[in-house]
Amino acid sequence: MQMTTVSSTDFARDLNEAKKAASAGPVIVTDEGRPAYALLKIDDYYRLARKAPKSLLTIMDAIPGGNIDFDPPTLTGNDLKPADF
Repeated sequence: MQMTTVSSTDFARDLNEAKKAASAGPVIVTDEGRPAYALLKIDDYYRLARKAPKSLLTIMDAIPGGNIDFDPPTLTGNDLKPADF
């Protein structure tokens, strides 16, 4: 696995290049010559964190106050009419 190091200035200037490099391995972003951040593919993050990716439905279910009953009205053929443009 290849590791790439870029300065924070170069990272900000060319994010697309950093994303390409992250496909081959971690990208270390430095501030004043010292490692400050790491950019890696999401699959690598999940593997390192030992977490499985969450589905959108799971994420939405975790939003507080989301327990709202919604019963939309049923449309009948009489309720439909052509749009006026």
